[in-house]
Amino acid sequence: MKQLKTLLIAAVLFFGTTQFVNAQAKSAHIDVSELMTKMPAYLDAQKQLEKLSQTYDADFKIMVDEYQARLKKYEQEAETVSAKINEERAKEVQDMEKRIREFRETAQKELQTKEGDLMKPIEEKIKAAIQKVGKAKGFQYVFNAAGLLLADGPDLTPDVKKELGF
Repeated sequence: MKQLKTLLIAAVLFFGTTQFVNAQAKSAHIDVSELMTKMPAYLDAQKQLEKLSQTYDADFKIMVDEYQARLKKYEQEAETVSAKINEERAKEVQDMEKRIREFRETAQKELQTKEGDLMKPIEEKIKAAIQKVGKAKGFQYVFNAAGLLLADGPDLTPDVKKELGF
């Protein structure tokens, strides 16, 4: 009888421990920034953003060069023209400064919008691939390795790269 009790207690402890181990969540990690920076779609998006940025920079430089040339000319001629002309020129210079500021702000906003438009589908594709690979491998949680202090679990980066086709 005593052996039966001991066996019963051992069985309960064994099955209880097994259930506890099975109840623990499985987790893995992935380096999303490494994954993203190596994606062909991301590299193409970066090229598009760089090209657009260069276009805005060139336009901005033209505006600033024109502003500086006009300002220099007006300063040189300031003593030889009437006060009324100087006032008109000062207003023109202020308008140019305003247009340059507005252009810079608009360009920055458009670049941010374009970046969001280009990156959103890439981020969604990565998220879907991570979810698919994580579920296929039986993980309940997949953490971004960028913020982890200890990443001792499985790294899904190679599997997700394979899922994304690179």
